[in-house]
Amino acid sequence: MARPDKATAVAELKSEFEGSSAAVLTEYRGLTVAQLKQLRVSLGENAKFAVAKNTLTKIAATEAGLAGLDDLLTGPTAIAFVNGDVVEAAKGLRDFAKANPLLVIKGGVLDGKTLDAAEITKLADLESREVLLAKLAGAIKAKQNAAAAMFNALPTKMAQLADALRAKQDEAGE
Repeated sequence: MARPDKATAVAELKSEFEGSSAAVLTEYRGLTVAQLKQLRVSLGENAKFAVAKNTLTKIAATEAGLAGLDDLLTGPTAIAFVNGDVVEAAKGLRDFAKANPLLVIKGGVLDGKTLDAAEITKLADLESREVLLAKLAGAIKAKQNAAAAMFNALPTKMAQLADALRAKQDEAGE
């Protein structure tokens, strides 16, 4: 009876690994059910936080083609499967871990690449996608304004030069 349940759990974990853009592995030892609920709420709709058995997670990760997670799967492990903005989820986990030191970020995987805890923290330090897009749009607009000013300056300078030459000819002709 347990084998079909385990096969179902492995299939679910495999589909979560394959369907998510990132997965962050954490240790939740000592957190209460209320704190875990608060963590799930703080992650928002972009991430799904699930507790999973290490052996089943290893099998599912291997079947999903993810290598390098075996070292992270020690002790009680919970996984945050991220479907949206990875930076936002990493920030949520980092901020929750600061407030609740019992949550330990072990590492994770992003687009098939294994990340350690320090790299997850670096991800969390990035600005949000919206802020980065706004900065990019501002930089593009600034370049366009500079180009427009340069193209506008050429005829203006030419007109000033022609006016200066005409004034010089008028002085020479007098």
